[in-house]
Amino acid sequence: MVSYWSNFKKKIIGQKDLASVGFANIVGSGISAIFWLYLASIVEPTKYGEIHYFIAIAAFAQIISLIGSSNVLTVYTAKKIKIQATLFFISLLIAVVSTIVIIVIFFRFDAGLLVLGYVIFEMINAVLLGRKNYIEYSKYFLTQKILMLVFGIGFYYLIGFDGILYGLVLSFVPYTVLIFREFKETKIDFGLLKSRKGFIVSNYAMDISGRMGSSIDKLIVAPLLGFALLGNYSLALQFFIILYVIPTIIFKYLLPQDASNNPNNKLKQIAILLSVAISVFGIIVFPHLISNFFPKFIEVTDAIQIMSIAIIPAMLSMIYTSKLLGLEKSKFVLISKIIATSSLIIGFIILGPILGIVGLASVFVLTAVFEASFLFSVTKIKKLS
Repeated sequence: MVSYWSNFKKKIIGQKDLASVGFANIVGSGISAIFWLYLASIVEPTKYGEIHYFIAIAAFAQIISLIGSSNVLTVYTAKKIKIQATLFFISLLIAVVSTIVIIVIFFRFDAGLLVLGYVIFEMINAVLLGRKNYIEYSKYFLTQKILMLVFGIGFYYLIGFDGILYGLVLSFVPYTVLIFREFKETKIDFGLLKSRKGFIVSNYAMDISGRMGSSIDKLIVAPLLGFALLGNYSLALQFFIILYVIPTIIFKYLLPQDASNNPNNKLKQIAILLSVAISVFGIIVFPHLISNFFPKFIEVTDAIQIMSIAIIPAMLSMIYTSKLLGLEKSKFVLISKIIATSSLIIGFIILGPILGIVGLASVFVLTAVFEASFLFSVTKIKKLS
C-alpha cells in the first residue's frame, strides 16, 4: 500500500506542471463555487435563474465569437505556429458585434460587455496552455477568480442585484494586458489560415455544437419552465461543475501533451478510476449540503444525485477528445458534440415539462453517455488508441 501511494505521488503529484494546472483549477473552481453558492444562499431561485439566463446569453455569444475555439489556439501554439494575432483579431471583431447586438436586443450593457471578457479569457488561457506556460496560466486564472468573488459580491451590496454581472466583467481586466502582448509578438497573417481552414472550421463547428449545450440548456429552460426552475437547475449544475474540476484539469494538461505526440496513458487510466470515486462522493455528500445550507432549493436534491453520475462519461469524453484533437481529427469530436447537443435539446423539451428538474437531470446524464460512447467507438474502430 505504501509503495503504491509513493508511486502515485511520483507519477501525479510529482509532476510540477500538472500540479500547477491542477492547483489553479481546483482553487479557482473552489472560489467560483463559493461565489455562486453564496449567491444562491442570499437570493431567491427566480433571481438566481435570471442571472444565469443572461450569463448563458453572453456565453452563447462568446462561443459564436471565438473563431476556431480555444483548442485550435492551444494546438497550434503547442506546434509553434504563430497564428495567435490572426485568430485574436477575427474573434475580437465578432465579439464587439455580438456585444452591440446583445445591448440593443436585451438592453443589458453588462451582459454585452461580459462577452468581451469571456472571449479574452478563453483566448489567453488557450495560448498559455499551448506554450506549456502552466505557472503564468495559474496566476492569471486565480487572479480572475479572486476578482470575480470580490467584485461580484462587492457590487451586489453596493449597487444591488444588477451589479453582479458588472463585477464579473471587471474580473477579466488583467487579461487585456496579455492581449496587447500577443499582438506585439505575433503578426496578423490571414495566409496562415488557408492551409489550416479545415481544422479551424471543424473545431469552430465543434465548439458551437458542443459548448452550445452549456448555454442552450438555460436558454430553453427559462422560456419553457420559468426562471424559478432554471434557478434550481443552475444550482444543481453548479454542484456538478465542482465535480467537473478534475476532468477539466486532466484535459487541459493532456491536450498539449497529445498534440506534441506525448500521451500519458497511465494518467488516463487513473483519471477514469478517479471519476468513479468523484461520482460516488457527489451522490452521498451533496444532498446533505442542500438540506443544511440551501433550504430554498431543496427540490434539487434528486437532480444533483442523478447528475453526479455524469462525471464518469464526462471524464471519458475529455480523454478521447484530447487524443482526437491532438491528432487533428476534430471532425469526430464535432459529430459527438452534435449528438450530445441534439440529445440535450430534444430531451429537455420532451422530459422537462413532464418530469421537471428530475427529467432535466436524467437527460443531462444520458447526453454525457451518448457523447462518450461515440468517441470511444470511433477511437476503437479507427484504431487510434
